[in-house]
Amino acid sequence: MRRWLVVLAGLLLTGTFLSFSPISCLQASAPDAELNGAFRQPQKNGWTFVHLQGTPHQIGFQNGYLLAPEIEDTLKVTILEQTHGSKKDWQFFRDSAQTMLWPRIEQEYREELQGIADGANAHGVKVDLWDVVALNAAEEWSYYVKQYDKEHAIKSTASLAVPEHCSAFVATGSYTKDGKVVIAHNNWTGYLDGERWTIIYDIVPAKGKRMLMDGLPGVIHSADDFVMNSAGIVITETTIGHFSGYDPNGTPEFVRARKAAQYSASIDDFASIMKDGNNGGYANTWLLTDIRKNEIGRLELGLKNVTLERKNDGYFVGSNFPISERLIREETDFDPHNMSESSNARHLRWEQLMAENRGKIDVAAAQRFLADHYDTFENKEDADERTLDGHIDLSPRGDGDWQPPFGMAGAVQNKAADASLAAEMSFIAAAGHACGMDFRATDHLRAHPEFSWQQPLQRDMNSHAWTTFSVAK
Repeated sequence: MRRWLVVLAGLLLTGTFLSFSPISCLQASAPDAELNGAFRQPQKNGWTFVHLQGTPHQIGFQNGYLLAPEIEDTLKVTILEQTHGSKKDWQFFRDSAQTMLWPRIEQEYREELQGIADGANAHGVKVDLWDVVALNAAEEWSYYVKQYDKEHAIKSTASLAVPEHCSAFVATGSYTKDGKVVIAHNNWTGYLDGERWTIIYDIVPAKGKRMLMDGLPGVIHSADDFVMNSAGIVITETTIGHFSGYDPNGTPEFVRARKAAQYSASIDDFASIMKDGNNGGYANTWLLTDIRKNEIGRLELGLKNVTLERKNDGYFVGSNFPISERLIREETDFDPHNMSESSNARHLRWEQLMAENRGKIDVAAAQRFLADHYDTFENKEDADERTLDGHIDLSPRGDGDWQPPFGMAGAVQNKAADASLAAEMSFIAAAGHACGMDFRATDHLRAHPEFSWQQPLQRDMNSHAWTTFSVAK
């Protein structure tokens, strides 16, 4: 009981119980066996840290119970975003989760997903299994809906463009200050969900590796993907821009990503798990490292075209640009010669920074890179959709088919680690823009009423200091 009073006190400090009765939260509906060893810490610099451990159902239950208010809130955001973008109601996604995704989810993760629903319900938040599965698949729905509409000859005004998610790099050898790995990533998404993408998960499963990752409330994977495990594997990615293709008979991407994080002990393990049952959903260029071997890798995972590269000296960068000429030709409508394109402009900036900082890259340099505002198309400092620290809300151009002019989106949080941090299962993270600029929702909506559909759920996105997070001792 003392342990749960401490947890409750931490939750009350964050203000997350404002819409719930504190009395109901103390009901004995949360079995002690399910919650044994789990805890939640008070919010720190915009982040909420949760420690989960045990069987799949226990881990899920702990996730659902400890983050119940945040899951309810994030589910509202997901429903709003998915229905607005696809012009389909939420029942479409629930039905697809049940009939298309569920048969292809293995038992371990079925139990964890059910546990999330059970834990949230035990805490007074009414969600069911299909809500939870649909929430976990949020990043791959646009791929599926696009394919679904094509196969059903549905003409739609839906906005189904693949988002320009993320800027990232991994480097080692002669490019880093100590010759060892440095890896970093910032998450690009809409501010509506990005402001909520602030959970740090420390997961100790009954089987597989321990994991430390960022994520949304109620997910079994990172979803924007910055995760390290106890075997010394560190994983991140950026989406492949302008991509099309989805196999509804494949394994959901969120299941493969979680399994790869949990069971990989090498770059080859990761690639093998991600390729097995590949459905094309949330097609990414994965940047990887095995700190024990001081080895880095890049897995470009299309649906038809897959390429794995590795190095012990050099770097890989990501900003949503596809690499393989065959993949570009067969699976995208990407123009690699359009240097006004966000992904191309950021790619050029990455190449500049790698060259300028060869032999000097460390975590401090990574922090600077993720806050960078140099627009290589304009050849000047100008925070916009073409800078590594993306500010689409400041751009009169928007970002292609994904975001209209002044769209409320861009970089929403940041993570970085070197080999020393990863060896201790630690990384540093900064919520909000790495540059320190805050986003003020009310002011932006007043200036741009075309986004009023987001107003009920849109919040300010403040920037916070870089903070170190480590697995619980």
